[in-house]
Amino acid sequence: MSRRLPSPALTIAVIALVFSTTGLADAARNAVITAFAGHRVSTRPYAGGILLLGKNRKFPASAIPTVGNAAKVGGKTAEQLAGTCPPATVDLGTWCLDTAPFPLTNAEQGKNNYVWAAKACVAEGGRLPTAGELIGAADRVKLESTIHDSQLTATVNLDPSRGLKDEREMTATLVTTEAGSAAAGFEGVSEGATGNPRQGQANPIPLPANPVPESLQYVTVYSNGQKGGFAGSEPVTAPENFRCAFNKAQGALNKAEA
Repeated sequence: MSRRLPSPALTIAVIALVFSTTGLADAARNAVITAFAGHRVSTRPYAGGILLLGKNRKFPASAIPTVGNAAKVGGKTAEQLAGTCPPATVDLGTWCLDTAPFPLTNAEQGKNNYVWAAKACVAEGGRLPTAGELIGAADRVKLESTIHDSQLTATVNLDPSRGLKDEREMTATLVTTEAGSAAAGFEGVSEGATGNPRQGQANPIPLPANPVPESLQYVTVYSNGQKGGFAGSEPVTAPENFRCAFNKAQGALNKAEA
């Protein structure tokens, strides 16, 4: 009769029994737990190691690094990162507005038309405010106004030697007083321009440009007792008082005036 060999399952069971009685099973288990594919397994972070989750399926608090100075990011405070208004402006939430009209030198008097004012505000890092922005700011900013308005809430002309005049301010809002595309300006047709010969186009007739037509006008606004009001429109070539608006920026020199 041939000898019958034990089954593989029986062999494994016997080996497991021997390991359990000799303490080798715990050693084997610990070896697998403490190292996996050469990486240390632990509840604490180690370089090149594997970090275990807690019973709540989250990393333990001790494994999360702390910030040295949580009050600043890159050396800047939360206020500096949020942005502030430039000097001599009013903080209107997400944007800023000059507290007073743009100061003109004697040489600049009469040059402050729409194009000049738009360029001046851009040079300051801002823009011309819209009519809606100025009217919305009328109860926070001393806008130009009539001679009978309150000088406590509006900019009122009080110098008789220069004439007591009702004043208003330019806005970025434009309207036209004529119909047709030419009412918004015209670049003209240059001398020497030609049609497309492949499409059989004739040469265009030269025409003069009209980049600042009188029919294109900007809306003006005044304080109107802090309610804000429309004061008519003026041609874009006409000079007028104006002030600039700005977006908030990080690292502004100071806080905006209230």
